[in-house]
Amino acid sequence: MDLSMTNDMIAVPPGRATLTDRRTRTSWSVELGPYRLAAFPVTQEQYARVTGERPSSAEGDRLPVEGVSWWDAARFCNALSRDEGLTASYRLDSERATVDWDTAADGYRLPTEAEWEHACRAGTADARYGPLDEIAWHRGNSAERIHEVGGRQPNAWGLYDMLGNVWEWCWDHYDPEVYGSYRVLRGGGWFDEHWSCRASVRRRSHPTFRIDDVGFRVARSAPTAAPGTGGPPPPGADR
Repeated sequence: MDLSMTNDMIAVPPGRATLTDRRTRTSWSVELGPYRLAAFPVTQEQYARVTGERPSSAEGDRLPVEGVSWWDAARFCNALSRDEGLTASYRLDSERATVDWDTAADGYRLPTEAEWEHACRAGTADARYGPLDEIAWHRGNSAERIHEVGGRQPNAWGLYDMLGNVWEWCWDHYDPEVYGSYRVLRGGGWFDEHWSCRASVRRRSHPTFRIDDVGFRVARSAPTAAPGTGGPPPPGADR
């Protein structure tokens, strides 16, 4: 696979995502406008080119970058935006551990979890967009190691590795009232059992957390519309 392909951005159509949290047994729907999402998770080559850093445990240009925190991912989005002459999406204050999202910015950002799930399902209502062994690297077929991006079949919208290989950071807080600053992770990873590699599965972690099965992919808002967040979830629902 040509490394330049890992920079491809896929136009995702508008729609509605219904999110479910098994812990609280709550569901909520989010209306989404159009946006763009990277066809692949950010690779080690791409991350090194933008930041000059190679934080991953495994080594390989085509491997997904891992060992990156939520803050690392947000800083990467801003750096990539500046490299391409775009307006940075985030105003980051690491000392106070605060971040503001400029929803009018045209730069790169992390997808919301509603955007992530809508893109993962690609118009289907099933837990997976195809037979698991054909679309994802998971504990049952990964030989317990990470794999190059694009090695499994994409979904109907041309998005690869939405399930398996690495968990992906999303913009959202998981549940601020219970877990404070913890952020959402989606998708499952190379060391996860098959039941974790489903479109609806949610995981949480502290935004400074780094481990070898967590990476991310980037999104951009459509130029004609602000990103659809659908407003806050209902009371008691995870954020």
